[in-house]
Amino acid sequence: MRRFDLALIEAVLPRRTQFSRRAAGGTVAKQIIAANLDLALIVCGLDGDFNLRRLERYLVLARESGAEPVIVLNKADICASLREAVSAVAQIAGGARIVVLCAQESVQPLAAIVCGQTIALLGSSGAGKSTIANGLLGEPRQATGTVRLDDSRGRHTTTSRMLMAMPGGGAIIDNPGMRELQLWASDQALDDTFEDISSFAGRCRFADCTHSSEPGCAVREGLESGDLELSRWNSFRKLEKELRHQSLQQDAHERIAEKKRWKAIERSLRKHPKYRQ
Repeated sequence: MRRFDLALIEAVLPRRTQFSRRAAGGTVAKQIIAANLDLALIVCGLDGDFNLRRLERYLVLARESGAEPVIVLNKADICASLREAVSAVAQIAGGARIVVLCAQESVQPLAAIVCGQTIALLGSSGAGKSTIANGLLGEPRQATGTVRLDDSRGRHTTTSRMLMAMPGGGAIIDNPGMRELQLWASDQALDDTFEDISSFAGRCRFADCTHSSEPGCAVREGLESGDLELSRWNSFRKLEKELRHQSLQQDAHERIAEKKRWKAIERSLRKHPKYRQ
C-alpha cells in the first residue's frame, strides 16, 4: 500500500500571472491552466508537431498571462532542416527566448534558464513536455510514451496537471497536451505578439485604417513588397477575428447572466413581506 504524506493548505496566494484559454467546447468561459508563473515554456517538437501558427496562438496566450514566454524546440536530433526551422520560429517569436534541445539526451540548455523559477510546460501531446520535466527533476517522475509515426501526435500519457519542486529551487507544472487552444486574450496581447504587423499598421495614413482599400496603407504596401509575409498577415487576421467573435459572445453571455440575476432579485423581493404590503 502506497503511503502519502499529508499537507496542510495555510493560504491561497493572489494570482500575479495566469495562463488561460477559452474553455473547450462551446462554453463561453475562461479556463485557467496555471497561475503565478515566471516562465511559460511553449514546447514544440521538431517533427510532425512543428506548427508556426499554433506557436503564435501559444505566444498570444503567454503574453496575456503576464509570464515570460520561452519557446522550447525539442527533438532537434530528428530535424532535417534545423537551421531553417529555428529561423522561421525566430521571425514569429517577437523577442521571446528560443531554446533548442533533444530532451532524451539532455535538458542542460534549459536548466540554467529555469533554475529557481516557477514554470509551466505547455504544448501539444507528444511534444516532449514530460520528458523535459523528468530531465529537470533528475528522475523519471512523469510517465512518457511514444508518438504515432504518421503524424507525430502523442497519446496523452499525462492526463492531469502536476506541480513538482525542482532540486535546485523553483517548481514545474506539467500539463496534459491541449487538443483545443481557443483564445482568451486582449487585443494588446495580440498586438504584442504580432509586433511586426503593429509596426506596419502604425505607419498607415489613417489611424482607423482597415488595411483593405484605404490610400496610404502601410500594411498593404508591406504585403505587396514582400516585407510582410502573407501567411503571417492571414494568421493575424484569423486570430483577430476569433478574438472579436469571442468578445461579442462574452458580452452577450454577460448580458444574459445580468438579466437572470435581476430576475432572481425581483422574485426574491416579491416573496418579502414588505414588498407584498
